[in-house]
Amino acid sequence: MESTRQETEKRRVVVKIGSSSLQHPGTGDMNLIKVERLVRELCDLRNQGMDVCLVSSGAIAAGRKSIGLAERPKNIATKQACAAVGQAKLMMVYQKMFAEYNQTVGQVLMTKNTMINNVSRKNAQNTFEELFHLGVIPIVNENDTVSTYEMQFGDNDTLSAIVASLVGADLLILLSDIDGLFTDDPHKNKDAKLIRIVDQLDDHILHMAKDSTGSDVGTGGMATKLTAAHIATVSGADMVIANGENVGVIHQIFEGEYTGTLFKAHKNEDFYIADYIEESIG
Repeated sequence: MESTRQETEKRRVVVKIGSSSLQHPGTGDMNLIKVERLVRELCDLRNQGMDVCLVSSGAIAAGRKSIGLAERPKNIATKQACAAVGQAKLMMVYQKMFAEYNQTVGQVLMTKNTMINNVSRKNAQNTFEELFHLGVIPIVNENDTVSTYEMQFGDNDTLSAIVASLVGADLLILLSDIDGLFTDDPHKNKDAKLIRIVDQLDDHILHMAKDSTGSDVGTGGMATKLTAAHIATVSGADMVIANGENVGVIHQIFEGEYTGTLFKAHKNEDFYIADYIEESIG
């Protein structure tokens, strides 16, 4: 991939990792080696003086495993029960592993109402700013325990872009189960080509989205990632989709050599994230 050394100038980064990147596919148990590597990568960004925010899926998947459910729950009450168990388990693991590197983390749980209510949104923004000021890494998830269907963001690809917009991040990294945006579904078409750089999101790019995912623990397909790219880029952040199989891709992005798709920022001063959420989500 062509070098993108401008990534080294980023000062505030949001990293999103999906459920399928955190669990062993055969058992559904948490992949502790990968989580530990992720923690090390994020701590190293903090050591370079960057503000870092992690948007982490995995609460429902972790809870489902703890409770003993064989398949992803379909009804809201069971999902929320799994989230209640799993979010505590997830944060326990993160707290323990970040502490190994003397890094403090904080939990931030959000709902759609957090963003569309002016007071709640400003409070959330102030909280993030204070956490960054104190050197804390916020770990964000949707508050699945209390979210109802009409109040959900829908997936953490979208949530991570909303967080990037809210905190004024200049880079959003989506760690996925795919290398980036392809000209066609690479699982079905061996001739599909990886698109390295997207200078501008247009109808041609948006029509490439396939609203599907290869995992039963995640919810976000390529369509959600392109929605995230739209939110992030018009908010003034670059966005990278990269494969979360190797979380070492995070430092490779900042070194300028990585496999993935870079969506370049095109800030729109007339874009207001609260208006967008109210009109487009839920």
